[in-house]
Amino acid sequence: MWNERFSKPGYLFGTDPAQFMRNHESYFKPGLSALAVADGEGRNSTYMAGRGVAVTAMDSSDVGIEKARALAQAQGVEVDFQLADIARWNWRAKPYDLVVGVFFQFAGPEARAEIFHGLRQSVKPGGHILLHGYTPKQLEYGTGGPGVLENLYTEDMLKQAFDGFEIIELVSYERELDEGAGHAGMSALVDMVVRRPPA
Repeated sequence: MWNERFSKPGYLFGTDPAQFMRNHESYFKPGLSALAVADGEGRNSTYMAGRGVAVTAMDSSDVGIEKARALAQAQGVEVDFQLADIARWNWRAKPYDLVVGVFFQFAGPEARAEIFHGLRQSVKPGGHILLHGYTPKQLEYGTGGPGVLENLYTEDMLKQAFDGFEIIELVSYERELDEGAGHAGMSALVDMVVRRPPA
């Protein structure tokens, strides 16, 4: 599905980072390491790399990664792009200062629980996980996202999934998005930043 969506001309979600990334730019500091989960066409990984972060970006679409590599080259940054099935990703292989997931709500509850468990394993003690996605109210807007209720995030669900981590930010809100053809119009969103307790 994603190869088909990404094979169309241009960038489905644009080449600028998600507004969520800009809003949290203070986390993206030179010398830190980051894992960009289901990074698609590279708009968010290249943004972090441009701010001096050492980024590994994984995605299951080879078409998306090809576009991401082209974007990184055009922006003069280096990103370690990895073609990978998220269900088979080795979350323990390397710990990161930052683990970032933006709009990757293609997984149902069971698969999502496995992915969230993986995110928890991938972040260093004292590091941060940043998540950005849609809430159930997004079904009323229909301006992006999976269109499947069980795939959407609530604050309570995220609290439970990241129990034991320090909640730095957890907020639901509505705003207009203009992020390519894929995310355009009024949207129901949730942002989360949590910190893994130091060892």
